[in-house]
Amino acid sequence: QVQLVESGGGLVQAGGSLRLSCAASGLTFSTYGMGWFRQAPGKEREFVAGLRCGGNTYYADSVKGRFTISRDNAKSTVYLRMNSVKPEDTAVYYCAADSSGRGTWYSSYAYWGQGTQVTVSS
Repeated sequence: QVQLVESGGGLVQAGGSLRLSCAASGLTFSTYGMGWFRQAPGKEREFVAGLRCGGNTYYADSVKGRFTISRDNAKSTVYLRMNSVKPEDTAVYYCAADSSGRGTWYSSYAYWGQGTQVTVSS
């Protein structure tokens, strides 16, 4: 049974930093592409960042230069480092696993976590 469990969300002031973690189990983590998505109230879910199993990274324009996705295959964990956060980054953040290994915004992600809330105050 595949499980993805996010953690690290919370309340942060604008300009601050936060690191989200997503621990995976029940899959061969190193062969999966991993992605972070977010959904703000009243908005559709959107791609934030992705990480190919081979190491290539992909970012939404809105977070490029501020967020960094990384992974630790030994811990089966993917991270999202969020720097210089803005109020518009407020959302529920989800991690997802892509069995194709690509981790792109257009991949079909088979597995999703339950989400972690990030709230940025101005």
